[in-house]
Amino acid sequence: MSEEQLGVGQPLIEHLIELRRRLLWAASVFVLCLLALLPFAKQIYALVAQPLMAALPQGTHMIATDVAAPFFVPLKVTAMAAFLLSLPHTLFQLWAFVAPALYKQEKRLVLPLLLSSLTLFAAGMAFCYFLVFPVVFKFLSGTTPDGVNMATDIGNYVSFVIGMFVAFGTAFEVPVAVVLLHRMGVISLEKLKQARPYVVVGAFIVAAVLTPPDVLSQFMLAVPMLLLYEIGIIVCRFGGKAAAENEKTPQQ
Repeated sequence: MSEEQLGVGQPLIEHLIELRRRLLWAASVFVLCLLALLPFAKQIYALVAQPLMAALPQGTHMIATDVAAPFFVPLKVTAMAAFLLSLPHTLFQLWAFVAPALYKQEKRLVLPLLLSSLTLFAAGMAFCYFLVFPVVFKFLSGTTPDGVNMATDIGNYVSFVIGMFVAFGTAFEVPVAVVLLHRMGVISLEKLKQARPYVVVGAFIVAAVLTPPDVLSQFMLAVPMLLLYEIGIIVCRFGGKAAAENEKTPQQ
């Protein structure tokens, strides 16, 4: 093998070794968080189940149709909590891996985007848990026909909750997507403003697909997406003004 080939291959091997090291750190912290939370698995599940339990009629409980569900469902919820708890560290490891390859200007853009993405995802989950779930479960419980016992399977419930958390957490990333597309030059500020009617239609289509088939939950996802889109436009506008002022400032 020639020296030139060795020179090309060596950095790639070093990058792969560094990537493996970062992934091992991220996985190790996740496992530690999981082990720390396992003794509280039942309490964590009870916290996740509370919005539905509060909406069910007095004396009604959830059921487990699978023999192993009482063991695996709380474990699944605890794993989700451990993932969220270790997510900041995972993002830090990702940042530490890619940061050396970024220019100074790119670092100034990427780090705030990572932090804002994490914050907005958590805000979306909190919005879903504290505002959406009580409304949706109360509505669904109230529409149950007479003579029908609303006995929800715990496995199906947890899958529904995780899906809703992901949907709302991802939907709350709209400002990050808008700012990123604008800063990359993919779409201008004027085009973002002109796209508002299409965004309105798209938001309600996304809400109809991701939420239960009731108007309340669809509005509760679509309206925040539209508001967050406007926030993204405002950030782009002020960011563009700041960049223009920096360009006008004479270099010393």
